[in-house]
Amino acid sequence: PHPAPVEDCLTALAWTLGKGAAAHGLDPGRTVLHGTSAGGGLAAGAALLARDRGAPLPAALMLLSPMLDDRNDSLSARQLAGSGVWDRAANAAGWAALLGEAAGGPDVPPYAAPARARDLSGLPPLYLDAGSAETFRDESAAFASRVWAAGGEAELHVWPGAFHGSDGLVPGARISRAARAARLGWLRRVLGLPG
Repeated sequence: PHPAPVEDCLTALAWTLGKGAAAHGLDPGRTVLHGTSAGGGLAAGAALLARDRGAPLPAALMLLSPMLDDRNDSLSARQLAGSGVWDRAANAAGWAALLGEAAGGPDVPPYAAPARARDLSGLPPLYLDAGSAETFRDESAAFASRVWAAGGEAELHVWPGAFHGSDGLVPGARISRAARAARLGWLRRVLGLPG
């Protein structure tokens, strides 16, 4: 239950950017915090927590089909109720596992559900993607819009016809290949790599 998962993520991030970087010759300026699905919510929550505690932040943040909003009431969540790999009912169960009875209520902290954050400024450059046929489509788009409104940098991709986890389940599909190519291109740009 919250806050253990996000605190563990922050501990790992702090170690990676500090002692881990020193011990293994890593460049903290080329570190990307990545998460998919619930891991995307944890990555965003850990970045918010690091920012608010004055801890080091990664160079960039990559959120793929991120689970960001415990309220589970976006248009895409309602449209896709009862459909797909991860629908509204599965999402409610996932949030209940993390937050218990607090899920969807008024007092959920932004480190558990990053869509609840009032301030999205000060985050590293952000990449978000989701499928057009998945529960997390609209919360991903709303999060990117709020990052832009706060003066931040976000690249958003909504893949037509893609569903939650589709690039892993059908990796050879044209849309899956395009999604992976876009992610790789962004990583190269944000980290200053050739190619």
